[in-house]
Amino acid sequence: MKKFAVCTMLFGLCCLTMAEEKSNVDQRLDKAASVLQEITAAPDKGIPEDVLNSAKCVAIVPHMVKAGLGIGGEHGKGVATCKTSQGWSSPAFFTVSGGSFGFQIGAEGVDLVMLMMNDQGMQALLSDKFQVGGDASAAAGPVGRDAQAGTDWKLKAPILTYSRSKGVFGGISLNGTVIHQDKDATTAFYGQDMTSQQVLGGNVPAPPDARPFLNAVARAQTVAQR
Repeated sequence: MKKFAVCTMLFGLCCLTMAEEKSNVDQRLDKAASVLQEITAAPDKGIPEDVLNSAKCVAIVPHMVKAGLGIGGEHGKGVATCKTSQGWSSPAFFTVSGGSFGFQIGAEGVDLVMLMMNDQGMQALLSDKFQVGGDASAAAGPVGRDAQAGTDWKLKAPILTYSRSKGVFGGISLNGTVIHQDKDATTAFYGQDMTSQQVLGGNVPAPPDARPFLNAVARAQTVAQR
């Protein structure tokens, strides 16, 4: 009887932990959707329409933490989706760690947006781990309507990167940063372990909880097309 009670308690704790993880993942999706909605609401200071419409994948890290004195690092958890023949794929979850971006003092939270602009950038994201600037080069993305007139971004890196900090939005360099698949979040959200390629390749149906995020991505491109 005592052994049964212990097993029941452990099972309950496991379920509670999974529920908390699923809740955290749902919050990540909601925050990522909010970041994209806020950015596209200010086209004069946001991602150019041509750039956003050309993106093959969209990856967002809400409130990535960067810290350092001269040499810094960052860590955050994000969510991504890629275009498929059926529309936007189910969301894949990843972590961002390492690297440095410029001179900085103290710690600060930033919202990060990465756009995979071609097949090389998309294939890097589909892998379960890659290094920005190593496995796939990246460049700070252009900002604002005026940037649409230029075509330099089309000749640049497979990945364009943006950040927003304290209301200021602009391109950012993430060379040296490592992107890992977030297996814990994947299991919590889908109930089983799956690769990034399975999820982003369109082989996994999108759960209802993913709809608000995917709708935000679809609306962002719809707004950009007007």
